[in-house]
Amino acid sequence: MQSLIGFLVIFLCVFGGFALHGGELGVIWQPIELIIIIGAGIGTIVLGNPRHVLEEMILQIRMVMRRTTATLEFQRQLLLLMYELLQLAAGGLKALDAHVEAPHESELFKRYPMILAKPKLLHFIVDNFRLMAMGKINAHEMESVLEQEIDSVFEELSQPARSLGRVGEAMPGFGILAAVLGIVMAMRSVADGADSGDVAVAVAAAMVGTFIGIFACYGVLDPLSNMMRQLVDEERKTLETVKVVLIAHVAGKPALLAIDAGRRLAQLNIKPSFAQLEGWINELENGGAEPEPQTPQRRWTDRQPQRRAGDLRAQQA
Repeated sequence: MQSLIGFLVIFLCVFGGFALHGGELGVIWQPIELIIIIGAGIGTIVLGNPRHVLEEMILQIRMVMRRTTATLEFQRQLLLLMYELLQLAAGGLKALDAHVEAPHESELFKRYPMILAKPKLLHFIVDNFRLMAMGKINAHEMESVLEQEIDSVFEELSQPARSLGRVGEAMPGFGILAAVLGIVMAMRSVADGADSGDVAVAVAAAMVGTFIGIFACYGVLDPLSNMMRQLVDEERKTLETVKVVLIAHVAGKPALLAIDAGRRLAQLNIKPSFAQLEGWINELENGGAEPEPQTPQRRWTDRQPQRRAGDLRAQQA
């Protein structure tokens, strides 16, 4: 909705300002110029990108158009899902098989629909839990593997925005191309005996091509590619959160400390406090019941004395 409002403001201000200045909107409607400019832009995108990039570009544009702001609820579901998976892994990685092999059929994953709705994130989570279940891997090896995977995913997801941005930069050139063709036709009309009024109208129609090219660049494609880049950056930050949790777990940190490490990488607008994270985990462990009131002196570790020493040693390590 926010994206649509932004584009609506751009169109209203540009064309409304032109009308308030005394211009006639019908003058700007030049379908031949639009065919030349838009057709050249679409052709360039199709020519310069493989099919999978085009499909990802369409998907990202659709996501941008119906984009909603990331919520604290999404962060809650992600952190609690990771916490439950780590708790299962603590009892033996084989216990994860039933969940990571078929996440859409797993009762555990079904409790977190926002994660199931993101196939790339879901694939990243289950693949790397499978990796841990396949054999021993230390924290440094895990970090290297995950960094390479995230870089590869980020590079692929960034390609549509880069391609669209380059086409946006070319749109003023396509506008000039359409304008030049219009001027050519105007000069030809002079040779055919057109009067000065007809030539002026033809030249004005040709100059609309330059306007369309510049408007498409700075008013449509540039902000659209920027929104796509931001969308990909959000995806990367989410993957980084999962990465940090997994590395902390492989390094031997308790589940709570591993989840807290991931919490710290969340976007500031949806970053929960440690107290919120603790409350979510308490509610989960109480079977959905309201967590008992806590005083500042009574921390989560105080209620689990058998883990406190281990947590302190892990923090010192």
